[in-house]
Amino acid sequence: MSKYIDLLFKFKWAIAISIPLIVFALASNLKNLEIDGSYRIWFEEDSQTIKDYDKFRSEFSNDDGVTIVFEDENTIFNTKALSSIQRITEALWEMPHIDRVDSITNYQHVHADADRPDDVLVEDFIMEDLSEANPAYFKDRLKVATSDDIITGSFISKDGKTTMIFARLEANANEDGDISAEMMAYLKKLIDPETEKTGYKYWLNGGPPMTQAFVDIAGHDAMVFTPLVFFSSMILLFMLFRRVGGALIPLGVVLFTFLSVLAVQTLLGYKLNNFTANIPVFIVAIGIADAVHIYSVWLMRRRAGVDNKQAVYDSLKKNFLPILLTSATTTVGFSTLVISNIVPVATLGIATASGAVLAFIISIFWMPAVLLILKKPFKQSSIEKKPNILIEGYGKFIVNNDKKIIFIGTLIVGILGLGLAFVKVDSNTIRYFDKDVEIRKSAEFTMENLTGSMSYILLVDSGKDDGLKEPAFLKTVERFYAAYQSRFPKDVRHMNSLLDTIKRYNKILNQSETVPNDRNLVAQYLLLYSMGLPQGMEITDQMDFGQRKFRINVLTNIVDTSKDMEMINFAKKWWGKTAYKLTLTGQTAMYASMQHDITNTLIYSLSLTILLVSIMMLLIFKRLKILWILLLPNLLPVILVIGIMGWLGLTIDMGVAIAGAIIIGVAVDDTIHFLVKYFDARKRGLSMADTFDEVLTYAGRAILFTTIVLSLSFSMFVFSSFTPNQNFGVVTATALMIALIIDLLYLPALLSVADKNTNYTKEKV
Repeated sequence: MSKYIDLLFKFKWAIAISIPLIVFALASNLKNLEIDGSYRIWFEEDSQTIKDYDKFRSEFSNDDGVTIVFEDENTIFNTKALSSIQRITEALWEMPHIDRVDSITNYQHVHADADRPDDVLVEDFIMEDLSEANPAYFKDRLKVATSDDIITGSFISKDGKTTMIFARLEANANEDGDISAEMMAYLKKLIDPETEKTGYKYWLNGGPPMTQAFVDIAGHDAMVFTPLVFFSSMILLFMLFRRVGGALIPLGVVLFTFLSVLAVQTLLGYKLNNFTANIPVFIVAIGIADAVHIYSVWLMRRRAGVDNKQAVYDSLKKNFLPILLTSATTTVGFSTLVISNIVPVATLGIATASGAVLAFIISIFWMPAVLLILKKPFKQSSIEKKPNILIEGYGKFIVNNDKKIIFIGTLIVGILGLGLAFVKVDSNTIRYFDKDVEIRKSAEFTMENLTGSMSYILLVDSGKDDGLKEPAFLKTVERFYAAYQSRFPKDVRHMNSLLDTIKRYNKILNQSETVPNDRNLVAQYLLLYSMGLPQGMEITDQMDFGQRKFRINVLTNIVDTSKDMEMINFAKKWWGKTAYKLTLTGQTAMYASMQHDITNTLIYSLSLTILLVSIMMLLIFKRLKILWILLLPNLLPVILVIGIMGWLGLTIDMGVAIAGAIIIGVAVDDTIHFLVKYFDARKRGLSMADTFDEVLTYAGRAILFTTIVLSLSFSMFVFSSFTPNQNFGVVTATALMIALIIDLLYLPALLSVADKNTNYTKEKV
């Protein structure tokens, strides 16, 4: 260590200057940094979910698009409302990337002519020139629309007050890059004048608004929380050390680390998302602990009258092993996220794990070089001579009350741990947004006033070309309609397919709204319908080219992912009992499928972290008999905080799923600092009480401060509009505070009971 310090001392200026220059040179690439909020970022390119979705888009066009919903307090069947729908519909047809637009005004109404009962007409539901409409016309349209099951719950509400316009994106709309920002700019130019003209509130939903909401929130969080955490950490560091250098030097370690990580991410072509946008905050959590421990001991030695070079040597000698070990365990904790099938989570794991390594290198290389440059002498008056009463009484308190502390702690763990039985997982995308976010308000408005704002795409393979024309197949689809709506009467809001059109034709021509028994009759109905449709409104998005696969669209409420999975599994099981094959896809189903990945991320990353930390603890301390004691302080915070969530009825989402491994990876840092100093003191023959006093003297202050900084940093996420970030912040901050209490009370109490008779002076630690 002395040779290393001599080397640092010799090149201290070169090191202190070159590291920032290298980092800032790398950071010049950050101008190319982008944020991606599209649905594809959540899935691996070779995932079956993406393959099924891409195949669906190639055969049936897209399910993604923009919905515009508004309400008239009386009815939308008036000149002002219908004119607005017409203007918006026509403008959307002209918008880039739009493949088709559907609304009540261009809905292709299939009906009979009273003067020619044998003819079937297919025409726009609303006349083009509304200046010719009179009250009787509007009243008739309202009556027809609200009594038509195809329209109600789709284009208009049952009371006729709320309507929806749906603009579908082209199948390859996002192939050459995300178009959400472009789409939202066009929509703003369209909607703002319309709002001013009519006074209506237009609610936007769909893929582009949601993607843009993800991007906006990620950008906001990165721009707000990073400087906020830096500023608050700077204040706390200054309060702790009462020196400007004590604030700036540790933050320098953090700054150089996260700039390097982001720069490398950019060079490798990664884009930020709602998780990785917060990498700087994670790096603060990772890097500041090492720096605080080094600076704390250096400052203590300087105030004790030791010369600067010796103080740096003493600090590194005392801290090198623990910060090496803590960096390793933190790297392990974050790197276990790499196993997740959720790409943003895996990317976050890679970035933060590399950040832990970089923070360690900068802490033991650049920081000591800077400290060696400092020459300002410490005044004798600043040397702390008085004993700290609180520290001296700490060890005695633990030893005298160890069994009581264990009993109370175990009782609390048992009660709160029972909450694990009540924990649920939820990955509903709308609930990723805070209740005040426009996209969530829009989805909830649609659900409350019109129809379900989530959707599934069911593709049923009839088994042969032209098979969807078979009456037996269509009657099976009809039975599924009834079974699905009966099983989920509150959550399945609307279902539609070509089945509805076929039955409507049969009603008009044969006075029976049923599936015809003649295959040729079905073929004639489809031919008549397709011939009557205007250009752009074809039925090719409802069946494949070979007329073998049949598309069913299902609109559902915003529900817990467990309910989503129940609806998905019911459909799969129902069709599995038939002669036909079902493929269930669509973006709602894709996000729901992540429930399994979220659960696996939590279980597998936690299990792997526990295994690796156990091995590292055993290799570090070589205490197999008390290994369970060494691990317990790092497992209990996760168990307790998730147990609390269970008792409170809170759900686990991606934020909580990644928190588990991170909590262990970060919390173990304080445990290692505690244990390294504990075993060192015991090796030197100190009594149990004196050992705890020394541990608190050299590590307690830094442990307390780093926990406060980390908890404060993570708790900042409570102000995010992205609920997984909110939940991650609350869970992690709470768990770290619990970990602090366990490290300073429960852990020493366990050691006091289980380890007091061990003679460390005769053992090699």
